[in-house]
Amino acid sequence: MHDKEVSRVESGNNSNDATANEQIDDDLNRWLPITASRKAKWWYSTFHNVTAVVGAGVLGLPYAVSQLGWIPGIGMIIISWFVTLYSLWQLVNLHEHVPGKRFDRYPELGKHVFGLKRGYWIVMPQQMIVQVASDIVYMVTGGKSLKESMHTMFHWSRGIKQTYFILFFGVLQLILSQAPNFNSLKVVSFTAAVMSLSYSTISSIASIIKGVEHPQPVNYGLRSHTPVGITFDIFNSLGTIAFAFAGHSVALEIQATIPSTPEKPSKGPMWRGVTVAYAIVAFCYLAVAASGFWAFGNLVDDDVLVTLKHPHWLIALANFMVFLHVLGSYQVFAMPVFDMIECYLVKKRHFTPGRPLRLIARSIYVVVTMFVGMCFPFFGGLLGFFGGLAFSSTSFFLPCIMWLVSQKPKRWSFHWIASWLSIIIGVSITVLAPIGGARTIIISAKNYKFFN
Repeated sequence: MHDKEVSRVESGNNSNDATANEQIDDDLNRWLPITASRKAKWWYSTFHNVTAVVGAGVLGLPYAVSQLGWIPGIGMIIISWFVTLYSLWQLVNLHEHVPGKRFDRYPELGKHVFGLKRGYWIVMPQQMIVQVASDIVYMVTGGKSLKESMHTMFHWSRGIKQTYFILFFGVLQLILSQAPNFNSLKVVSFTAAVMSLSYSTISSIASIIKGVEHPQPVNYGLRSHTPVGITFDIFNSLGTIAFAFAGHSVALEIQATIPSTPEKPSKGPMWRGVTVAYAIVAFCYLAVAASGFWAFGNLVDDDVLVTLKHPHWLIALANFMVFLHVLGSYQVFAMPVFDMIECYLVKKRHFTPGRPLRLIARSIYVVVTMFVGMCFPFFGGLLGFFGGLAFSSTSFFLPCIMWLVSQKPKRWSFHWIASWLSIIIGVSITVLAPIGGARTIIISAKNYKFFN
């Protein structure tokens, strides 16, 4: 009898401990930036996804086409669009595929699919590489775009080094990073989405005008003329295109901000927003890539706005729009990082949730990405290297692997074939693209001086 009493007491204590832990997790989720507010509308999904997807990569697409060739380049963009739209559909449906459970963060879904420890360490490092790499590239893009805008309009600013423009961009991020949660960024993200559509339209129209007025024939051949150069250019272009489809790394976190009930699950409004966003993405990417390469051929720069020099005021405006866009893009990609850091500091290091914790932790992150961006401002190489290293995983094939493991589609069914094709394409990009990106960075770094 005594043993039974002890067993009942221990069982009761374990139950109480579990309840207490659940309460602590609930309280923490009500404070963490991803899950603090679940009042988002379906159109929030649209502009969050546009802001996340149409980033710095769109301006590098004409350059990527010049490395691959006209038909292969445009074809690869279209294939990537279909593949990533399909894998994004998978993530949207996996968000609540277990009744009564929401996988609000990419690593949470990984833990469910692959196991607690293994799943976390499969997904978390890859997602963090995407978030941090994106923010580093956006630091470079923000500073570079503001520099181009200022140098075009104000001659007195031409003596100011790009490093100082990156520093200014970083200071603005220090301020924006104190937004408490994802939904509090809705105005910033909406503005960024409008800017991305606007500068994509401007660069396309300006390229078409430039192409019509071009006084000499344009060379549409490949940029490199040696087998080695062509091979490495192809690798780098694959990474650039992969970078242009990086929004999957924040998709589950965006969906976490949408309310959900058994009658009206979040996947409905989330998918509605995604389809509108991807229609905008298709317009931006194809318009910029096709018009930029048509106008300049293989002489196009890794940022098409650098190649476009006239009219001065319009190019300055487009560059300033890019600057405004990446202000929002940086925050959209940083929010899951903030969420992970704050969760770790509170649960593992027992810091007290509050404004001082956020001020210090988020400021350190912004400063670190700003410092790295100042040291390695190689726009084209960064796109190719990071695009292949991790972006193709989180966007192209990791959702497909999760779908195959969790849903177990019948062999040779549509979802089985589509998932495996996406995996093959994504793994190929992951293996090949970082090689080309690393070579581009090495070549760019030969004559570079830090902070110069």
